[in-house]
Amino acid sequence: MATYETMPYHLETERLILRPWAESDAEGFSDLLAERGRGKPPVERIRTSIGELLAATETTGIALLPIQRREGGDFLGYAGLIIGRSTLEEPEIAYELFQRAHGQGYATEAAGAVLGAAAATGRKRLWSTVATWNAASLRVLEKLAFERDRVSMEENGEVVWLTRTLP
Repeated sequence: MATYETMPYHLETERLILRPWAESDAEGFSDLLAERGRGKPPVERIRTSIGELLAATETTGIALLPIQRREGGDFLGYAGLIIGRSTLEEPEIAYELFQRAHGQGYATEAAGAVLGAAAATGRKRLWSTVATWNAASLRVLEKLAFERDRVSMEENGEVVWLTRTLP
């Protein structure tokens, strides 16, 4: 099995900062998850989830990172690498932003920084899985040169599997 470098946990772009989770992110993270339309998870449970994310990062060397705007420092969502439906050798890129942050290029900017961080680990390929109805997310991945691999049917509907070779 190949060994990989640890992913950088502090990423900066022109407009964004991606950094490790803090307990103070729990309220914003809970609000973000509430936008999925299934109610707002209790902040205490989200604090526990943040602890689990940090522990997983220690074990795997990959991370999901909160995104904040450089100007103003407000929490916009998260982006990073996860095992998800894939493997540690070829992880998935994942991102989710508040609806108020959609359409401004933040997801593309953050995911682009994550691509660079993934390449720095020595990995050769990333995956992404996106519901077929999520046109905005599919556009972000297209801009980042992900290519469709297949479509699968899951309990919540069709999922597009995309892949991208890293330099």
